[in-house]
Amino acid sequence: MPSKLLLRSAAALVGSLALTASLTACGGSSSAGSADSQGGEKVVTVYSADGLKSEKGDGWYDKVFADFTKKTGIEVKYVEGGSGEMVQRAVREKTNTQADVLITLPPFIQQADGKGLLQAYEPQGSDKVNGADKAPDGKWTSVVKNYFGFIHNKKELPEAPKTWEELLDAKYKGKLQYSTPGVAGDGTAVLIKAMHDFGGKEPAMEYLKKLQANNVGPSSSTSKLAPKTDKGELFVANGDVQMNFAQSKSMPNLGIWFPAKDGGKPTSFALPYAAGLVAKAPHSENGKKLLDHLLGEEAQKLVSEVGGGFPARTDVKPTDANAVELTKIMGGVEIFEPDWADIDKNLTGYVDAWKSATGS
Repeated sequence: MPSKLLLRSAAALVGSLALTASLTACGGSSSAGSADSQGGEKVVTVYSADGLKSEKGDGWYDKVFADFTKKTGIEVKYVEGGSGEMVQRAVREKTNTQADVLITLPPFIQQADGKGLLQAYEPQGSDKVNGADKAPDGKWTSVVKNYFGFIHNKKELPEAPKTWEELLDAKYKGKLQYSTPGVAGDGTAVLIKAMHDFGGKEPAMEYLKKLQANNVGPSSSTSKLAPKTDKGELFVANGDVQMNFAQSKSMPNLGIWFPAKDGGKPTSFALPYAAGLVAKAPHSENGKKLLDHLLGEEAQKLVSEVGGGFPARTDVKPTDANAVELTKIMGGVEIFEPDWADIDKNLTGYVDAWKSATGS
C-alpha cells in the first residue's frame, strides 16, 4: 500500500500476475459484451497492487466488486501484481490501453501520474479524504488507508524484536527477508523507513549492507513472505498492516511489529492503496462508477471488518472488532510523513544506492 518521505501501495509488490476473468464466483454476474448507455461494454478492468483480494474469495475486493456488479451489472476484470509492475505494465500498454482503474501504493501512484497514465476524476466521497491522501489535481485518491510494518513468527519469536539493530544478530541468518525495493511497494517502503529512522540515505545504506548478511534474498511479492513467516521458514519479514492483519486470520503465527532505531520509538508511515482513472481508459465511465463505489460509505465501512484496513474517508468511523484490534496495533507507533515528491524524483537513485550497498 496512498503520500510523503521516500517511496502502495502498500503496497507495492510485484508478484505473479493473476487475471480474473470475472468475479462471478463472488456473486457477480457476467455481462461483458452487453451495451451500456454509452454504447460500451459492461466491463471495467482494474490493475491493482496485491493485498485487498483473498485467495479464499473473502477479501475486501471480493466483496465490494461483487456488490458493484450486482448493483450495476458491470463485470470487474482484475489483474494483480506488485505496485511497480502494475505501473510498468500500464506504461507498456499506453498505445493500446487495457486498464480502466489503477490502484497502487506510493510512490508508484505518483510515478504513474508522472508518466501520464492517469486522468483527473474526483470520485463521490473523495471530499471526505484527507488532503495528504489524494492528489490536489484529482488524478488519484486513496481508497484504503494503510501503514507500513513488519511481521514476525510468534511461535519462534514469542516477543517481537524491537529494533533494527536486533535483526543483525546471527540467529536471523537465512530467517529474514524483505521484498525488493523499486519493484514491490512494501519493499521500497523498507528504504523509506530506514532512511527516516537512521537519518538519511548514507547511514540507511550502511545498515542495510550489514543486514544483507542475514537476508534470504530478493522477493518481487511482499504477500508471499507471510506464508513463509507463518510456517517458520522465516522469523521476520516486511509487509503492511492491512495485508498482514487480513492474512493473520488464516495464519495464526503472524505478529505485526514496527522496528525502532536503537534508543528511538517504533515508527511507521501511511502506505495507502491509491486509485486513479487511467488516461484513455477503454471504459472510463465504468471506471468512474467503480471509483465512486469504492469510496461509498458502505464499501468504506467494510474496509476494517472485511479487509483488515483503515477507511480512507475520515467520516467513516468503524467500531467492529477488527477496527478495535487495529487501533491497538498502531498504539504507541510514531507516524511520520515521507517527502513523496523527493522520493518520486529520486527513487531510481535510492534504489541504485541500495543495489550497490547490498550487492543485489
